[in-house]
Amino acid sequence: MHQDLEANKANAIAFYKTAYLGDPEKAVADFVGDEYIQHNPVVGDGKQAFIDYFSEMARDYPEKNIVFLRTIAEDDLVSLHTRQTWPGNEEYVTMDFFRFDDNGKIVEHWDSIQLVPKESKNNNTMF
Repeated sequence: MHQDLEANKANAIAFYKTAYLGDPEKAVADFVGDEYIQHNPVVGDGKQAFIDYFSEMARDYPEKNIVFLRTIAEDDLVSLHTRQTWPGNEEYVTMDFFRFDDNGKIVEHWDSIQLVPKESKNNNTMF
């Protein structure tokens, strides 16, 4: 089946934003397919584990913020580059990858997150 890359990009952002800002049940109901394979080692596999993790995050860190910087889509994959600000002004850079099924639903996720260092050996930012 042909993937709608623009729809997949929009749905990846909406999924992430909905879960991150406190409604992971809605995110899963609206954007996840029959299965959800998780590759992040601190989040359990499956839909309910995702909901549990993001519900806890929303409860413990309600003041966090996310900015979506780049979105790239190819075949059935979407990549997001984000900037996250957490309480205490800690900043993180994240890279997330989502795989979509033939119905345009998210079924698999990989990510990497890094605290933005205070010092750098170059003048380039991580954003």
